[in-house]
Amino acid sequence: MKQLPEFIITPAERMIKMAFDRDFKPVLRFLVVSDVHYRDEHSVERERMELALKTAYELCEKEEYSKLDALYVVGDFATSGSRLQMLAFKETLDTYLKEETAVNLSMASHEFHGEGEAAALEKFKEIYAQEPDTHRVINGYHFISVTCTNGCHFDDAKREWVAAELKKAAADDQRKPIFFFQHPHIMGTVYGSANWGEDELTDILMNYPQIIDFSGHSHAPINDPRSIHQRHFTCLGTGTLSYFELDEFDKFCSTIPPKKEKAAQMLIVEADADMRVRVYPYDLISGNFFPMTWKIDSAWDPKSYLYTDARYKTTDAPYFDENAKAVISDVTSNGFKVTFDQAKTNDVYVDDYNVIVKNSDGIIVRNTTIWSEYYFYDMPETLSVSFDDLYENETYQVEIYAGSFWKTVSEKPLLSEKIKL
Repeated sequence: MKQLPEFIITPAERMIKMAFDRDFKPVLRFLVVSDVHYRDEHSVERERMELALKTAYELCEKEEYSKLDALYVVGDFATSGSRLQMLAFKETLDTYLKEETAVNLSMASHEFHGEGEAAALEKFKEIYAQEPDTHRVINGYHFISVTCTNGCHFDDAKREWVAAELKKAAADDQRKPIFFFQHPHIMGTVYGSANWGEDELTDILMNYPQIIDFSGHSHAPINDPRSIHQRHFTCLGTGTLSYFELDEFDKFCSTIPPKKEKAAQMLIVEADADMRVRVYPYDLISGNFFPMTWKIDSAWDPKSYLYTDARYKTTDAPYFDENAKAVISDVTSNGFKVTFDQAKTNDVYVDDYNVIVKNSDGIIVRNTTIWSEYYFYDMPETLSVSFDDLYENETYQVEIYAGSFWKTVSEKPLLSEKIKL
């Protein structure tokens, strides 16, 4: 078995409750959420945002450094940007935020949906008394946040503002991380950016490898190992408190998974006096840290990056335990259900499964793919797929292949028993 990177725990350790890195001594801690989607009426998203703030403070209060210095909300905090939604979100912040915590909101397409961008900007300034684009220094670290225009785009004026503010931040210390926030992902970076990314800031940001960029828009899960990406700079996806969407197009359900509404994830970020950064993905549904801590020790130096596209060059692949089973049930004259054990992996999770039905001649008659449901902290131990519209009196067998995030596939499939309809 290959030696695992230090930022990933082994499968056997996953039942141990994760927590903050006790050997890391922060001088800064902040919370990041996005795609909260408040509605005019009371909804579960409002309850999840309240829970996010209460949970963050409870987690921080147990630490030697007990402060939550900032909250950054990276767009789509409202579903249509109505006054009711903006006021409701403001009420949540006023009720649950402590004075020690600076708050910053940016806007994007959903805030503009109702009365348009100009009206949304006016309401935003009136209700939150904050500019849509901000550059702050918190505990010695620069934070730059930019609101979209024309939906989820960045025009020349936005680009000029971003370039000017990054130049100011870098002049302070070229090695110190710059925390940068915008709603859409940077195209070609984190998971979700293929379908929900923009490239209008890329040429500016790539001049500053010390940037640690936070983005949402896709609703992609933050515990996906591809939700952190490093090439020219560091990028992180910020998940959602509303519903999941994923960035793969070969699944039977398209990009929206079953139980999509079981989604409430947030990032807690720490930085220390040596300019090192730790990022902790957290699941509000189960009340647990996900089993990974992203480590960025020298943000300014791309040669130090741990989360690059080199991860796709692995030969490691998922595998089925020798005791794994695929069981046929619910047999009818033209179909059946197969239930199978999840595969094992030396990585953090299995990504998906290719489930193939072959007839007695070895011909593929059904072919589908499903996710492992890794995006749920309490991911199931077994998965099921049903097939129908098969031929009566024909014999079938199911082959199941497990896939990794890095496009490797289990060498041997898991086989069901043969079944004659």
